[in-house]
Amino acid sequence: MKRLRDLWPQLIAFDNLWRAWRQARRGKSRSTGAVAFELNLERELLALQRELTDGSYQPGGYRLFTLYERKPRLIAAAPFRDRVVHHAVMNIIEPPLDRTFIFDSYACRQGKGTHAAVDRYQRWAQRYPYVLKLDVRRYFPSMDHALLKAKLRRRIADPRVVALLDQIIDGSPADVAGDPIYFPGDNLLTPAERRRGIPIGNLTSQFFANLYLDDLDHWLKEQCRVPAYLRYVDDLVLLADVKTELHDHHAALADYLSRERLRLHPRKAQVSRTGDGLNLLGYLVFPHRRRLRNDNGLRFRRRLRQFARAYAQGRLCLADINPSVQAWLGHARHADTFGLCQSIFNAVSFTRGADR
Repeated sequence: MKRLRDLWPQLIAFDNLWRAWRQARRGKSRSTGAVAFELNLERELLALQRELTDGSYQPGGYRLFTLYERKPRLIAAAPFRDRVVHHAVMNIIEPPLDRTFIFDSYACRQGKGTHAAVDRYQRWAQRYPYVLKLDVRRYFPSMDHALLKAKLRRRIADPRVVALLDQIIDGSPADVAGDPIYFPGDNLLTPAERRRGIPIGNLTSQFFANLYLDDLDHWLKEQCRVPAYLRYVDDLVLLADVKTELHDHHAALADYLSRERLRLHPRKAQVSRTGDGLNLLGYLVFPHRRRLRNDNGLRFRRRLRQFARAYAQGRLCLADINPSVQAWLGHARHADTFGLCQSIFNAVSFTRGADR
């Protein structure tokens, strides 16, 4: 592909920084960092523009916290002004690079998403009898910084943009990397010499996750000629007419990923019949129907009861609760969930002073 050039003037343009601020404040407008930034908006944006222009910009420290949803995840939240910079970068580099990704990469892309991925898989499941689903083990904590930077340099020729991306990658907290990982050819010190891990939560991290395995996506589609393949971040799904073909792809993928300093999850890689249903992105998907995962309904049932108690005690109003309810319903309506929804909502009532 042709490398991108002359991006820096677009990135530091005041209009782009203004747009980036508006994007960064969505859903965060009441946060302390967003409010402080907005109080001196013009001065803050001009200061960012000046620092980027003269090379004095330095990313701030991250706030680390653990999010418990099915399994604990370490989340790293960047300061608000850095979030503005992340949006400013992505506004310029993401659109042209996104066009080079394969059609069936579905995470964090306009017009894609979980529901489009599940729809695509279900159509394939009506055609192919066998499926192989793979999971990259600890994907975000394992991404190798040197390899990621090399991938960016193969696509972007603007040195100042590349330098800024290096700063963002180098600013990743060391805590996100976890325990050392060894690969063939490593010596005892290799894991200490090679930095790895990018924070879950950054806008840039979502893009890096798509980019890091883009070479693999093209290899599978163009060299291995896999007709039915999709990826959602670190979930890889391949379908075929015969089992042996998928077992061969499994072995080849493990070898390829090792060269990217990544490993497949040993307990999340199996060939199965599409007719038996596949656990995919929150759904159990069969060729002609789909259900929500059991734990999804249970979690929402518990959450709805917590909302009802808070409403009864006057700590929440319906306007506070409605966005979460609508978000879950938006997810649930893509499966056969009429009975599940009835059982959940019939069991909970929202009444002031009634602690149920």
